[in-house]
Amino acid sequence: MKVLITGATGLVGSELVSQCHEKGYDVNYLTTSKKKIVSELNYQGYFWNPTTAEIDQNCLDGVSVIINLAGSSISKRWTKGYRQEIIDSRVNSLELLKNTLLKTERHSVKSIVSASAIGIYPDSLSDYYTEDETKVDDSYLGEVVDVWENKIDEFEALGLKVAKVRIGLVLSNDGGALPEIAKPVNYFVGAAFGTGEQWQSWIHISDLAGIFLHIASFELEGVYNGVAPNPVTNIKLVKEIAKVLNKPLFLPNIPKFVMYTILGDMAYILFASQRVSSKKIEEEGFIFRYANICQALGAIYESDDECVDSKTKITKEFVS
Repeated sequence: MKVLITGATGLVGSELVSQCHEKGYDVNYLTTSKKKIVSELNYQGYFWNPTTAEIDQNCLDGVSVIINLAGSSISKRWTKGYRQEIIDSRVNSLELLKNTLLKTERHSVKSIVSASAIGIYPDSLSDYYTEDETKVDDSYLGEVVDVWENKIDEFEALGLKVAKVRIGLVLSNDGGALPEIAKPVNYFVGAAFGTGEQWQSWIHISDLAGIFLHIASFELEGVYNGVAPNPVTNIKLVKEIAKVLNKPLFLPNIPKFVMYTILGDMAYILFASQRVSSKKIEEEGFIFRYANICQALGAIYESDDECVDSKTKITKEFVS
């Protein structure tokens, strides 16, 4: 199988490429940086620029599935201009892919698996969301994901099988949110945000890449939540990070107004609560390697501490 990946040089994309190669899949990838183009037997780069609608159509050669991870980060201050960039980066990249498929008379693409986000689910401390939820969060982030998913759905008109992965908090020591959350803990100033009761539906980066490949390999369709089976509250997450780093937590929780003063509207992502189910992808045969937060953090930080929940005792030796 040959896969075309957008965003292949990013955090999730790099892990996805690695897992593709482990399975013997060839990878074509699109990049906006000509310096990042390499040409190897099973890893071929192609230039594109969604802003100007420029793309090397050879990127589709031999490809049977597209995995789309393109989109500007939401972890930057949401100025008026950057708000538009967040949406445009997602819409323009998908529009360019769609138009390229339409213009390419002979291609072998059968399906597209695209990133989405759990930010589409309404902020709630009590609800437990499955993919059947139809309500959309009445926030800017909810708007972004709604527009994004509607654009992804347009590929159905091309006869492609379409799948969307609603991604939660991605845990990796190589980037993303975890190093930023862990940094104050390391310097003895770690604390939960607000009440700390907001749900964090997280996933280890290895499992997330695995979900994308599972969907691609079995040509699954529809919406799938890219989260681990056991969400945790924000205070639980911070405590587990402190535990694995062997650091104390003694500061009071950080009030909302402080973070909104520092980050502006982007602080919303720190306080939004989405408790999300992973049952659907598990029913399709996907097996999580990291189902519990202590497992995931232990693997990331190579901790020898034992992971214990109410039913299961899992040591690092068992999960490695």
